[in-house]
Amino acid sequence: MIFQEKDRVAIQQRLAAMTAPVKLIYFTQELECPTCRDTQELLRALTDLSDKLSLEVYNFVTDKETAEKYGIDKIPATVVAPADGDTRAVRYFGIPSGYEFASLLDDILMVSSGDSGLTDASKEAVRRIDAPIRLQVFVTPTCPYCPVAVRLAHQMAWENPRIIGDMVEAIEFPHLAQRYSVMGVPRTVINETDHIEGALPEQQFVSRIVDAVLQETV
Repeated sequence: MIFQEKDRVAIQQRLAAMTAPVKLIYFTQELECPTCRDTQELLRALTDLSDKLSLEVYNFVTDKETAEKYGIDKIPATVVAPADGDTRAVRYFGIPSGYEFASLLDDILMVSSGDSGLTDASKEAVRRIDAPIRLQVFVTPTCPYCPVAVRLAHQMAWENPRIIGDMVEAIEFPHLAQRYSVMGVPRTVINETDHIEGALPEQQFVSRIVDAVLQETV
């Protein structure tokens, strides 16, 4: 059993707040992917707890067209999406376990409601961004501060389709952690040119990303 009974009850209570259906789109290939099976078991156990939550499973290699549609370039990968086919990029690379499981639940509720949950001022600032941005938030499952950064990146991605918000589990992707000089988490990489160390409050996080975009376009 993935969840203990008390956890099942708590998760069901949270998911009861869902309004619109949500699907988890999962990309896997068990060869050379040590966490793919565990990730799929976690997602399947989660979707069993709500009739408004469904799971679609794709093979990263043979379902190449679908992987490209959602911009999936590594596995395990999970996309949180509305059931209507919206492809806004709220993505998890690596197993969303530990503290990041809470981020996954938050994202499910966000996508279900259709509201990013950002303040009005942040929404306005994020919507003004007219250049493509990829936010890669490097995390570990035992980091209690990481969900704050993941949540904000995903909220921004939900608010503006030009923004891609990725959680990247640093231990599962050591080559990326090395490439982006991840010495501590959370570390948010903004495109390939800037980064944020640690977890910042919403206003500061949004402001830093907007400033980074402006510097790129100067």
